[in-house]
Amino acid sequence: MTEARTVILGTGGYLPEKVLTNDDLAKMVDTSDEWIVQRTGIRRRHIAAEGETTSDLATAAARQALANAGLTPADIDLILVATTTPDLTFPATAVLVQSKLGMTHGAAFDLQAVCSGFIYGLTMADAMLKAGQAKRALVIGAETMSRLLDWGDRTTCVLFGDGAGAVVLGIDSQPAKPAGKGILHAQLRSDGSHREKLYVDGGPSTTQTVGHLRMEGKEVFKHAVGMITDVIEACFAATGLSASDIDWFIPHQANIRIIDASAKKLGIPLERVVRTVENHGNTSAASIPLALHTAASDGRLKPGDLLLLEAMGGGFTWGSLLLRW
Repeated sequence: MTEARTVILGTGGYLPEKVLTNDDLAKMVDTSDEWIVQRTGIRRRHIAAEGETTSDLATAAARQALANAGLTPADIDLILVATTTPDLTFPATAVLVQSKLGMTHGAAFDLQAVCSGFIYGLTMADAMLKAGQAKRALVIGAETMSRLLDWGDRTTCVLFGDGAGAVVLGIDSQPAKPAGKGILHAQLRSDGSHREKLYVDGGPSTTQTVGHLRMEGKEVFKHAVGMITDVIEACFAATGLSASDIDWFIPHQANIRIIDASAKKLGIPLERVVRTVENHGNTSAASIPLALHTAASDGRLKPGDLLLLEAMGGGFTWGSLLLRW
């Protein structure tokens, strides 16, 4: 017995050329490399150049994903960009990516779920492909988080960086779940009552300014591990799978403490966890596709491997997704 399944055909990633190390930050605010590494696991982050926008980063990642899939923009009829930092209020960053790829066909739109955006985006694209709304899709997580930071706030400016990751998705006939490659199941959640724990204090309809990122770090950490494991366990219940079946855990790269604590609570050995936060910090919606691309590029991911993706972001939003490579 077979079924239509959304599969990943190629991955791509892009990090801006400029690197900001912990030692660089120590010259800007009262902090140190030791303090940052001990609390976050982050050693460096990439910062977009002046004039380099979210759509530029997204387009670069998209081109690499297309090349790795052996496809061209002409083969794509849906572009979905998960971002908190769009180039403009409108049009959507996805439309700008579409234009930069030379496309005048298909549909393109943005999705805003902050750090959970890529999980939400995969889930949305999966539904649209299965519904016949598109044949192949580009799902991109892209951020220029540096444009939202208060560089005098040491509790937030050390955490975030800029980058983009992308996947090309298509539909294929696969053996019934849980065998066969592709997206198996996803769980999405949100709870707006936690808004003030992680938010940006500006916007077109409120202050008419971009604003700065604000965070209650201890509160975010307190909720993160429990919320993350909740949606993961829901995925396991829906599929009949368990932590022991997971070959690779690819979490949102926000903080090494949250990553390790979540893996420990789930019983997933650390050697099965993909961790890239050290090299680029928290890139919000870009972090999971960047980690996925890293693991695909260095050969860690093997055909048939079961992957578990998860994220939590401001709002709060959170979600998990199981897919077979």
